[in-house]
Amino acid sequence: MSAPEVWFYHLVQQAPERLLVDLLEKILARGWRAVVRLGDEAQVAAASERLWTYREDSFLPHGSAADGEAALQPIWISAGPEIPNGAQILCLTAGGFCDLSAPPEGLARICLLFQEADEEALAAARGQWRAAKAAGLKAVYWAETPEGGWIRKAEHDPAAG
Repeated sequence: MSAPEVWFYHLVQQAPERLLVDLLEKILARGWRAVVRLGDEAQVAAASERLWTYREDSFLPHGSAADGEAALQPIWISAGPEIPNGAQILCLTAGGFCDLSAPPEGLARICLLFQEADEEALAAARGQWRAAKAAGLKAVYWAETPEGGWIRKAEHDPAAG
């Protein structure tokens, strides 16, 4: 499999948790699997609860180390480096990290979600953009518009020459 693309989502208005739910719905609709990587176990527990209750009439099927059966989970939530469910997509938010110089095997895409108002997250995203370029990965930078949509602001494609 080829190297994953790295998509950066720069949030101005929307909370990362809301975008994460939207992305996960799209991922599952395509028949893909995902790993959501967060900064610590408290964030894992909060994200797990949110995915069960984000809408009154629906939920997103998922699990974490607290649930077990990782290989059966379409969405795995973790603070660790594992990709135990055959995921094609890795979503990083709330301090989740991936070493882009050696991304996990089998991924098609890595999505980094970060907020404008979070200086630490902005700095980390800038570092990850540089790391993606240095690793020769395709990187796409999406910025949230004032209307709540998305615009492709930048792209690094080593295959384009």
